Amino acid sequence: MTANLQQWSEDYRLAWVNRDPDAAAALFAPDATYRSNIFEDPHVGQEGVRAYWSSVTSDQSEVEVLMGRPFSNGERVAVEFWATMNTGEGEITLPGCLLLDFDDDWRCRALREYWHVGESRSEPPAGWGI
Repeated sequence: MTANLQQWSEDYRLAWVNRDPDAAAALFAPDATYRSNIFEDPHVGQEGVRAYWSSVTSDQSEVEVLMGRPFSNGERVAVEFWATMNTGEGEITLPGCLLLDFDDDWRCRALREYWHVGESRSEPPAGWGI
């Protein structure tokens, strides 16, 4: 299980760094839900993920993403991320956490994400991602 989680996490990171909505969508089950903001409706299915990623990454450049070590309780997984990038509004740091559920083929069937935006680029604190 650990190898599958680490591979999924790395594939997610690469999809983000490369701003590749097709690679991101491929990580999700056909009927997945992707809740990027807890106060908004989720993006539904691989097409919903693809459309969301096409939009949200369109003004990102010089993207760097660190993924913490995933941990799980059965099929339920949490993994931290720490992203820095340039956007249309300048340099930002975006730390957050993904809460994930997987199907038997290791495609995500539900994602909830929590994040914060910091101005400028900064490094994660000691002990982050463990």
